[in-house]
Amino acid sequence: QVQLVESGGGMVQAGDSLRLSCAASGRTFSSATMGWFRQAPGNEREFVAAINWNGGSTNYADSVKGRFTVSRDNAKNTVYLQMNSLKTEDTAVYYCAAGCYVYASAARCRESDFNSWGQGTQVTVSS
Repeated sequence: QVQLVESGGGMVQAGDSLRLSCAASGRTFSSATMGWFRQAPGNEREFVAAINWNGGSTNYADSVKGRFTVSRDNAKNTVYLQMNSLKTEDTAVYYCAAGCYVYASAARCRESDFNSWGQGTQVTVSS
């Protein structure tokens, strides 16, 4: 399994940017699809973005397309989520996840395919 630690969350205003990082340890990171999920108070956890093992395939939720960018640096065992043009509705706890080793396409991965999760980092966007 992969151990994951998120960082980079904080409080910003609408329209600002943030970059989340997820540092991974474990031998299987470089072969794992990495995902970002979020959970707002009172809501279920939802998919945000995913990137396959070599960065060649990415997938985004419709709500963040064109604003968020997922990337990874396998040499640093780190995955990133660049969040631009933040909106108040982006307020949530953001979780990093690893898994989905079977598919080459990030779009084929479902939440249940991810078997390692970080503790989450809070992102708060005010108007």
